[in-house]
Amino acid sequence: MIVDCHGHYTTAPQALWDWRKAQVGNKAPDPGGPKISDDEIRESLEANQLKLQRQRGSDVTFFSPRAGSMEHHVGDAAISAAWSRVQNDLIHRVCSLYPKNFAAVCQLPQSPGVGPQNCVAELERCVKELGFVGCNLNPDPSGGWWKEPPLTDKWWYPVYEKMVELDVPAMVHVSSSCNPAFHFTGAHYINADTTAFMQLIQGDLFKDFPKLRLVIPHGGGAVPYHWGRYRGLAQDMKKPLLKDHLLGNVFFDTCVYHQPGIDLLLKVIPAENILFASEMVGAVRGIDPETGQYYDDTKRYIENNKELDASKKRQIFEGNARRVYPRWKPATS
Repeated sequence: MIVDCHGHYTTAPQALWDWRKAQVGNKAPDPGGPKISDDEIRESLEANQLKLQRQRGSDVTFFSPRAGSMEHHVGDAAISAAWSRVQNDLIHRVCSLYPKNFAAVCQLPQSPGVGPQNCVAELERCVKELGFVGCNLNPDPSGGWWKEPPLTDKWWYPVYEKMVELDVPAMVHVSSSCNPAFHFTGAHYINADTTAFMQLIQGDLFKDFPKLRLVIPHGGGAVPYHWGRYRGLAQDMKKPLLKDHLLGNVFFDTCVYHQPGIDLLLKVIPAENILFASEMVGAVRGIDPETGQYYDDTKRYIENNKELDASKKRQIFEGNARRVYPRWKPATS
C-alpha cells in the first residue's frame, strides 16, 4: 500500500472561498458554513487528486485544508475558530465520501498571541467525534513575523498534552505569509521547516513528552542538506546525538521535487524517520522539462533510488505512516 501523508484540499469548491471572503469582509456568512453538495465535492476531486492517485499508483492520502488558506493571522480567535470548523467539517465530508482514498487531518484554530489551549476543543472534536488521524500545527500563526515562543516553550504544552492523550501526531506546517520578504511556498514554508527543527534541537521537549510525534514536511527544509551543521550545533550545545535527541519523535516527509534531493534525504535521514508524501495538488504543479514528469510525482523518485532495498521502501511507503499515525486504519469498504 502507498500512503501519502501530506495532501491538502487545494481544489475545494468556490463556495468555500466565497464563504471565507464574506467572513473576513464582515458580511456575516451562514454560520452553518458554505452550501456545497456532495456532487460538487466529487467533481472537485475526481479530475484532480483522485485522478492523480490512480495515475501514480498511490492508495490513500492524509488530507487537510489547504495550508495557505488556514490564515491564522487573519481576524481574531473567534474568526479562526469558525473558519477552522468549516474547513474541518468539509474535510470530514470528503473522507466520508471517499474513505478508501482519504484520511482526515485537521486545521487548528490558532490565532496570534492566543495560547494553544484554545485549540484543544477543536482537536478533540475532530479526533473523537469525526475520526481524524492527525493535525497541522502552525509554529508561526503571525504569518511570517514569528511572534510566538519556540515550539519547545511551555506555552505550547496544552496542545501537546492533548495530542499525546489522543495519540495523534502533528505536521508542523505554516500557512500563508503576510511578510513580503518571504514567498509563502518557496521561502516561508522551507524557512519554517528548518526553524522548527532548530528549535527542537535547542530545547528538551521530548523529555517532557516522550510519546509526542511531529512530522516536518517538505523533506525537512534545509535540514538534510545541512545535517552536519545541525549535528555540530547540537554537539556544541552539549545536547545528545540527534538520533537520541530528536529522531525518536521527529519525522520527515518526501515532498522534495527532484531525484537528487530525494536521494540526499534518503541517504542522510534514517528510513524509519521518513514518510512518503507528495503534497499533490500543491505548491508545484508543472512538468519538469528535464524529465518530462510532474515535479510532485515523488513516488517515482523513491522507486528510482538505488540505495534502499525493497523492505526500506515499504517502510517509507506504508509502515512508518501506520506507526506515526496509529489512529489511521485502512478502510475495508
